Amino acid sequence: MDPVLEYVFEIKATIDPDFHIGRGPEERLSFTPVSGGSVDGPRLQGEVLGGGGDWAVERFGTAQLEARYLIRAADGAVIDILNRGYFRASPDVLARMDAGEDVPETEPGLYFRTAPVFQTDAPQHRWLAEHQFVGLARDEGGQVCIRVFLLR
Repeated sequence: MDPVLEYVFEIKATIDPDFHIGRGPEERLSFTPVSGGSVDGPRLQGEVLGGGGDWAVERFGTAQLEARYLIRAADGAVIDILNRGYFRASPDVLARMDAGEDVPETEPGLYFRTAPVFQTDAPQHRWLAEHQFVGLARDEGGQVCIRVFLLR
């Protein structure tokens, strides 16, 4: 059986400038605060709450990501998200992103993929805590945009 992906919503997380924390000569540790944003799609609407963030460890051109933040659904329920993934971009794509160009997640030379895990006790959103998801991400106008797909 082949996996089936169902598009469920897009997260647009507004990010603030990152903080360089340090590490060693072959890796760089940084933290990027999440200050807000939106969630919109066929299965969930709401807002990204400020106060979370994304820790990244970059080694040899690939960043291993671990973001944690909260979503408030349109019905008021709060949903915790832990979103782990990887970011890597070719020098050309990085230059375009640094110049402010919005590069789509399908662009050759860009690998920005995540595996979000959700927690909530709200009965109407239990489906989030009971399934596996895949995220396709991109940077767009000061936001990290993640199209979230349910893995069937």
